[in-house]
Amino acid sequence: MSEVQVWENVLKWGHAQNPELSSDPASLSKDDFNVLKNTLQHCIPFIRFYNLTSKEISDTVIPYRDILPKELYVDLLSTLLNLHPDSMSIIKSKPRKSINVDSNIITFKHAELILKWIDKLSITDKLTSSYEFKLILRGTRDGFAPSKFHEICDGQSRTVSVIKVNDSNEILGGYNPIEWKSECSYSVTKDSFIFSFESVDSIEKHILSRVKDEQSAIFNARNCGPLFGKQGDDLTIRDRDKSYSKKCSYKKRIRKIEDRFFAEEYEVFQIIKKVNLIFFKFEANLSRKWTKRTLQSICTNSMMGVSAERFAAQPRSLT
Repeated sequence: MSEVQVWENVLKWGHAQNPELSSDPASLSKDDFNVLKNTLQHCIPFIRFYNLTSKEISDTVIPYRDILPKELYVDLLSTLLNLHPDSMSIIKSKPRKSINVDSNIITFKHAELILKWIDKLSITDKLTSSYEFKLILRGTRDGFAPSKFHEICDGQSRTVSVIKVNDSNEILGGYNPIEWKSECSYSVTKDSFIFSFESVDSIEKHILSRVKDEQSAIFNARNCGPLFGKQGDDLTIRDRDKSYSKKCSYKKRIRKIEDRFFAEEYEVFQIIKKVNLIFFKFEANLSRKWTKRTLQSICTNSMMGVSAERFAAQPRSLT
């Protein structure tokens, strides 16, 4: 099975899981693409897009650009513009595992530990994926006003917010896997968490507090910045002098003092998982075979009426 056939079959499977969606991408709305994107988000990293010809990219990938990670699509488009219609692109170099962090608050070590928490790994585990900490907001650069937070961060998912307490080495923060909103509402998730570090220079003394009440995990309000917990009680970041942290909807208290504090600095990062485009080339040969069988199974199970949930629950072998 060629790579373009794998891609086309994955698209067919995605549509089969959402029969209300039109099979014509030109007829799909933004909401429709979001539905399809959520359905296929775990399959897309395994598609070897760079093994497609420029014509195949133009005919089968570009119409579905809204379900691709933005960085991948931009790079594919650049590749497309530089290829002969029937040529194959070169395989990209394997991305480095290092994490570059443009921050006035946290270091590489803080970022690495936060990524392990996101992936639910232990401190001693090694990261198995490459990530980018993309700075999207900095208080001293963009302002501390809630309106600026919502202007920049609304609609952004997988964000880490960190705040440096003035006249101390204390760092507080939280991870929100879903989108921020301006409308007063709760967002439900089991994967958010808040945290604290005692020192800007060390990760040894830290507190990780995962969500306890999923229904109150994230609070959205136009007049505040990032809010975690019921009414934002577990961690509120608001202006420069109205932030505080109590214990309510998360398992642990991350700060001994509940008083409001002054923010020396405040940053929001979007966590972007990088796609390893030569994952299937050499040392991952077993994974390549597993992936191919997995994607083929998607199509087979789809035709047999197996739901996405049942398929995901099926055991898989790497041999």
